Amino acid sequence: MDRLDGAIDRELRRFGPAGDAPGMAEIVRVWPAAVGDTVCRNAWPARLARDGTLHVAASSSTWAFELGRLAGEILAQLREALGEGAPAALRFAPGLLPEPPADPARSGREPVRPTPEEAELAAALTAEIGDDELRALVARAVSASLARGRSRAPSDRDL
Repeated sequence: MDRLDGAIDRELRRFGPAGDAPGMAEIVRVWPAAVGDTVCRNAWPARLARDGTLHVAASSSTWAFELGRLAGEILAQLREALGEGAPAALRFAPGLLPEPPADPARSGREPVRPTPEEAELAAALTAEIGDDELRALVARAVSASLARGRSRAPSDRDL
């Protein structure tokens, strides 16, 4: 069986030069530190062209325009972080950005914990699953689902 990291590296190499150059994986790794939080939230590396140009997706045409004006500074920061493996040039265009990671502290909601009764019901519902590890995972999912159902406020659809 092939390791996942090998498959990811092969896929990333399709979008940029292979060999000793860091390529997309290394660019994505250093991007947040090289460009800072504000730029990172509004622009993300999309692909590395064969000529070494890094194409960057921006959250809007305004961001793409402004970042294009700052391309020299951003490229210098990438060169500092990546050395000779830095892209030859940058090109910014509006595009899709990755979803930001969920931050439970910002959601304003505490995670819902299953009650002992919900955990017991989940264990009873999954008792016939033969594999111990699978049974534990499914029971955990069932008890979490029961807890979310309990904590969810009724909507108009429920009435």
